[in-house]
Amino acid sequence: MTTTLSGSLWSLFFMTGLLITISFGPLSLAAGDLSSSKLLTRIVSVSTSLNRLMVPFQILVIANCEVVKPRVAAAEHISQFNEEARSPFVKKYKTIIHPGEVNRIKELPQNSKIVATHTDSPDVRLVIFVLLKYMEPLFLPCFLSKLGGGKRIVFHLYIFFLQILTGHQDNAEFALAMCPTEPYVLSGGKDKSVVLWSIEDHVTTASGGSIIKKSGEGNDKADGGPSVGPRGIFCGHEDTVEDVAFCPSSAQEFCSVGDDSCLILWDARVCTSPAVKVEKAHDADLHCIDWNPHDNNLILTGSADNTVHMFDRRNLTSNGVGPPVYKFEGHKAAVLCVQWSPNKSSVFGSSAEDGLLNIWDYDKVGKKVEHASKSPSTLAGLFFQHAGHRDKVVDFHWNASDPWTIVSVSDDCDSTGGGGTLQIWRMSDLIYRPEDEVLAELEKFKSHVISCTSSKP
Repeated sequence: MTTTLSGSLWSLFFMTGLLITISFGPLSLAAGDLSSSKLLTRIVSVSTSLNRLMVPFQILVIANCEVVKPRVAAAEHISQFNEEARSPFVKKYKTIIHPGEVNRIKELPQNSKIVATHTDSPDVRLVIFVLLKYMEPLFLPCFLSKLGGGKRIVFHLYIFFLQILTGHQDNAEFALAMCPTEPYVLSGGKDKSVVLWSIEDHVTTASGGSIIKKSGEGNDKADGGPSVGPRGIFCGHEDTVEDVAFCPSSAQEFCSVGDDSCLILWDARVCTSPAVKVEKAHDADLHCIDWNPHDNNLILTGSADNTVHMFDRRNLTSNGVGPPVYKFEGHKAAVLCVQWSPNKSSVFGSSAEDGLLNIWDYDKVGKKVEHASKSPSTLAGLFFQHAGHRDKVVDFHWNASDPWTIVSVSDDCDSTGGGGTLQIWRMSDLIYRPEDEVLAELEKFKSHVISCTSSKP
């Protein structure tokens, strides 16, 4: 049975500019009180602004979020909820100026002090933000010094570029991934290539030490600046590469999708040519991909044909022959993001231009559910649908430390004329818990519900 909007929306956070990507994870800046009714979480988001000279720049916003624990303090938060106001539970911790438009943010799993950003350029930037609290405020570029009548103005915003990753020959805008096992970065772009970098020689997790190595150390291949050359450039797509993902257990295996409707599996240990290439993975451009962190054989793809496909790489041959295990059809517009749940191997989410974020469980596909709706519109595997956004949902992330809690971002330019909305929400546990357990709990309140109903005039 599909449930729509049966969750709890804890927070809305409106940005003054376009908000298109986010990173979501446990708060490492302060220890949370386990006895508290709130869970501390960190969010990194992006918005666009104009300075007084009308020069556009991006602001990376690092926020501390107080996410209410399940079934705790719900009345308090509902009473304070105001859809038109910024949430009091999302508090800015730091803002960082980032020149150029930021299309994608990814956090380095081996070092949460570092994120990678994709801009409208061929380069990938590694940005340090946590250690900036130990630095003095940096001056903005010289042209901003004229704002104070010739006096240099110091803004309390911080910026520091760690490294520039080079290798693309054309703009690389969206396809970006960080390896979960080793400090590797993967990117795809308009040059139809997938580029792999190792940043192990350039960053260190040593506490108290420098987090950046000087230019020239390690395997730098570019001259004149803190840049990092590629470990490998992989060619096989015939159009723009839209998304990339690492195999959860290997830094040498990864996959990519593109506007050529192809799904390609790569193995850097063998060669820079495709290991497996599925020529017609969808009936339209592919926008997104994710590799199951619990099962290395399962891969999700989302497309402009409004569907999500699940592939089992064991069914794919070297010439790319092999249909998807299942096609999930629950969106009415192009699918923009797919992501597996970090807590349950069969659950994943998908968001699309229709403004919906669907939660699926492929274990429920083909299984008979006694209490399911008899409506013919019920979709196999779909058990929750978040319809709280006003426009296309461009990005979302599960919170690994707080199961069933999700942060999602919508681009509201078409519906409101500008800006974006970030929502933190959690579905009711009555939806995903075992059915017999839920029915037993509801039975305790049966008499109360009946008495309330019978007392009405």
